[in-house]
Amino acid sequence: MSRFKQTTLYLVLVLLTALMLIGINGVEKQMDKQVKEYRLRFTGDIKNASPLVSFTTMALGSFRGIVADMLWLRAESLKQDGKYFELIQLGRWIVDLQPNFTGATAYLAWNMAYNISVTCTDHAERWKWVNEGIKLIRDQALEYNPDDPDLYYELAWIYKHKVGDVMDDANMYYKTRLALEMREIMGENFPDWKALAEVPADLKELEKVYPADHEVWRQIKAAGYPDIDALYKQFSQAAPAALPAELAAKLTDDKVRRDFYDYLRCRLLRDRLKLDPREIVEIENTYGKLDWRVPESFAIYWAARGNRRAPNGRSIKCDRIIAQSLYTAFKSGRLLMIDPDTFEGVQIAPNLDLVDAVDRTFADANEYYTKLAGGERGGSTFRTARINFLKEAVTLLYNYGKFAKAKEYFAKLIKEDGPKPNLETFILNEWSRQVKQADVKTANAIISGLIYQSVYYLLYDEMDAALAQERLAQAVYRNYMREFGDSERTRLAPYQNTKRNVVDNCLRTLPPLLAQMLRARITSEQVETEQQQKFTSPSMSGLPGSSSIPALPTDGKDDK
Repeated sequence: MSRFKQTTLYLVLVLLTALMLIGINGVEKQMDKQVKEYRLRFTGDIKNASPLVSFTTMALGSFRGIVADMLWLRAESLKQDGKYFELIQLGRWIVDLQPNFTGATAYLAWNMAYNISVTCTDHAERWKWVNEGIKLIRDQALEYNPDDPDLYYELAWIYKHKVGDVMDDANMYYKTRLALEMREIMGENFPDWKALAEVPADLKELEKVYPADHEVWRQIKAAGYPDIDALYKQFSQAAPAALPAELAAKLTDDKVRRDFYDYLRCRLLRDRLKLDPREIVEIENTYGKLDWRVPESFAIYWAARGNRRAPNGRSIKCDRIIAQSLYTAFKSGRLLMIDPDTFEGVQIAPNLDLVDAVDRTFADANEYYTKLAGGERGGSTFRTARINFLKEAVTLLYNYGKFAKAKEYFAKLIKEDGPKPNLETFILNEWSRQVKQADVKTANAIISGLIYQSVYYLLYDEMDAALAQERLAQAVYRNYMREFGDSERTRLAPYQNTKRNVVDNCLRTLPPLLAQMLRARITSEQVETEQQQKFTSPSMSGLPGSSSIPALPTDGKDDK
């Protein structure tokens, strides 16, 4: 080949190479634009990467996918052989190798929480696997993918369905452990979230309030803690979390002691459960006051965060989680009592204050998704769910003596679902239907509401009406237990336990004068019952007494 031809060939090859590079550059820009526009995930851009992830990304490059595939095959083999404990570490490695492959993370978490957990007969072992599934998403995957709404949905779903529902025989154990963990962090008393939202979120913010030369730092060192991290470690090991006694004694200023206690427990809440008091305040400003010891509140928290990351700020999956969890919280979202010894009993009551938030949430979602679908189909499921909610809201509000509110929602039901018989006839029909189709939470709500009305009548000297409501509550309880009492996951707590806890709650929440009247009624009827039992046969001793009344709404007021 002549020198001219050789030079020409080289020039052509260089030109072709340049054209291909230009073309690849254009394609890459277009792909990057589509990734950003459609929120696609790719493994080249990893947020919040740990040193291990950064190292494997650089060292293995494209081979990370091959290694991850090998780990997947190993994980499936271990699952088939029943060797589950190694799966936890394998799952973490897979997420580290492909941190943006969120579908894999969701699958691994679901596998742990659902498939593996049910192979364990011990409830503590089941909870371990459910919790591992939660932590894989919450503590690891979301650190790498904080803008992925699907991960938030998957996490919310585990809280709502696996922990909050009754499909798992160990569901009471899950609910108890979650409530106990929250109590260990936040203490016995219901926290003031608005005050906690003002607490410094990190050490830099804390040092702005308490500079390095402040006396409190010398007191902390004098108590044996060289820095705030050493104090935090000791604080987090106590159950419930508390300031060490030797330090609490040195902090004589009540405000300083409270500030450091609040800072440490907010830090523990963020570290252990990844809950932020500022986010909680925002959620309660939107939906109302929630009890953060029940799983529905956790589901709402994570779904709400997922919504904020979704295109247009709305995800139908997250909206469904929020609406359904609010609905459940309205029916049974207030924790009265837990059993920390056997982990078998969780006493709950309706959170009636959420009624307007539930209705507003269903109506808003129905309007939004109907409009999104061109006004034809999109919101139909939310509309159906809202009608079902309105029916149950009327009954529940009526059960708890909220008669004016029940009438308000009965009018909404008629407007949305057409003419109905009068309110009283509708209530009787709904009681009959709900008892036949009741799940645990619905049955509990009906029974509690009936007993609450018994208290209402008792306080106002309507003894016949009080006795009638009590007997109806007992009848509902017996009928439900006859149908569903054989299964551990659908069985209700003993009736006397429910009554006893309800009375205690009434005495705590009623205005002082009404509480005093109720206490006097209880004492009087106990004396009468003891005297009556001397002259009656043992078969007559089951008549209802005044220690049998359920929890009142949180405001402690009745509609008259």
